[in-house]
Amino acid sequence: MNRTFLTLSAAALALTGTAALARHHGEHPDPDANGDGVVTLDEIRAQAAEGFARMDANGDGVIDAADREARAAGMFAKADTDGDGELSQAEMKTMREARMQRHEERREARAERRAERMADHFAKMDTDGSGGLSAAEMKAMHEARGEHGRRGEGKRGHRGMHGGAGGPGHMMVRMADADGDKSVTRAEFDAAIAAHFAKVDSDGDGRITKAERKAAHDAMRAERKARRDTRRDQ
Repeated sequence: MNRTFLTLSAAALALTGTAALARHHGEHPDPDANGDGVVTLDEIRAQAAEGFARMDANGDGVIDAADREARAAGMFAKADTDGDGELSQAEMKTMREARMQRHEERREARAERRAERMADHFAKMDTDGSGGLSAAEMKAMHEARGEHGRRGEGKRGHRGMHGGAGGPGHMMVRMADADGDKSVTRAEFDAAIAAHFAKVDSDGDGRITKAERKAAHDAMRAERKARRDTRRDQ
């Protein structure tokens, strides 16, 4: 399968599938539309519809090579500000600066989220609300961290065995492209979303809680680390 097509399809699926479920206020929109702390299949389907529409550039109901070409043409036209059919050095510089600006904005957003998580974690550890951590509170924090690590080891190993080669994005593409024709129809897309929703919904109650989302996020991180370790050892 064409590598660029894999990237196109993986981006569409990651936007609305397991990756989006595992992130909370990340680079992609939070699928918890009503803010009640849980994600339902209806909510993820609604976000999936928006994601599919964005990736289906020509609106024919299929994500395929034609959409890749349409998106590339659109990006070129946007960069070609004077419309002469060529990208000048100045236009290339503007495009590069815009890309760097988007990267910086994402970096700042990630830093803000990390700061928020750290503040929330500190508040939980500061059980007496004194604004500082006592020796007893520090000890409790380390004990809790150690217990969490022990609980997570078995889960990460279990998920790692089922990660498969090529990573979650490639696995999602292979699952979505059910007939192997190198294109993803809306029906295939919806089926993949439902399958990955069920995978994250570990208790099968039709609702993905914050705990389940965190478990999915932790599993994704473990899978990425395992792939990095494998590549480093090769």
